[in-house]
Amino acid sequence: MTTQTDALGARLGMWLFLFSELLLFGGLFLLYAVYLARYPADFAAGGQQLDTLFGTVNTLLLITSSLTVALALSALQQGRRQLCQILLCVTILASLFFLTIKGIEWQAKFGHGIFPGGAELEALPAGQQIFFSLYFVTTGLHGLHVLVGAALLLWTFGLTCRGQVTAQNPVLLENSALYWHLVDLIWIFIFPLYYLLL
Repeated sequence: MTTQTDALGARLGMWLFLFSELLLFGGLFLLYAVYLARYPADFAAGGQQLDTLFGTVNTLLLITSSLTVALALSALQQGRRQLCQILLCVTILASLFFLTIKGIEWQAKFGHGIFPGGAELEALPAGQQIFFSLYFVTTGLHGLHVLVGAALLLWTFGLTCRGQVTAQNPVLLENSALYWHLVDLIWIFIFPLYYLLL
């Protein structure tokens, strides 16, 4: 009975945490919408300076990783621990590729002086300055969430190897998968707002 109560509490706690995360990113998206209405041409010009190919590849990586983490949970529930571990490794690798691509993209912007406080950014029109400031805050915060999610999945992987996360005790993997799906969902909003802006 205590175990069931603990599991229920863990699940409820995760849903409340995810709701607070949605409020955080929802606030950033609302701020984006306000400034987009004010500077539509500058936002479009800023969006054209982002690499759509990088954004597309990262979108595919996160969608694929959402699938693999869901399949990992399904494998665990079926008692297929080794398959679960393989799928978790694939998910973690996808997150590392995502962060690598994002790092390359940020490095290119930094190389052109487009970063908060950079001379090139400050020379741009006010709307583009706001666009890139929001871009760095939003993608930086999202990247931090990807890093935390990857660490959480790595920890879960270790516990599956030790037999502490099992078909009878899957709550940690369930919550890790939920968190990972949130990371994916947030990117699904970021990608069109920043990379596909016309």
